[in-house]
Amino acid sequence: MCDIDQGTTYLTQTHYTKEIFITYNFWNATPRLTLMQPNTRLNKGDCDKNTAPDFHRRNRGIVGSLGYLVTMTRPDLAWAYSKLSKYVQFPGKLHMLAAEHVLYYLRSTWNKTIRYSRGSHENINVL
Repeated sequence: MCDIDQGTTYLTQTHYTKEIFITYNFWNATPRLTLMQPNTRLNKGDCDKNTAPDFHRRNRGIVGSLGYLVTMTRPDLAWAYSKLSKYVQFPGKLHMLAAEHVLYYLRSTWNKTIRYSRGSHENINVL
C-alpha cells in the first residue's frame, strides 16, 4: 500500500501469513512472545536421516514459508529462519518443534506492518 501524498509506503503480508496459519493448522494457536523457546540449541545430532515424507514435507513447507516472509517483510524472523534452514534436509523432532514455535510467535505478530516515510531513515516504523 502506498500513500503518495503523504510520502508513505506500507509493506505487509497479512494475507500470506494467514494462509500459512490455515495451511499448517495454526490459526487458533495460542500466541507466544518469544521467537524461539529459551535455551533452544539446534544441532546436527538432532537430525533424523530416515525422516517420514509427510514430516519432511511439513518441515520444509514451514521453513520455506518463513524464508519468504523474511525476504519480503519480516526481518525479525531472520535469525530463527537461518537456524531452521540449516537442518531442512534431515529435520528431527526438535527442529519441527522449533519451527512450530516460530509459527506460535508469528501468530502474535501476524498483522504487523513496516512503514517507510519520505524524509529521514529515522521514520522507518514497525506498526
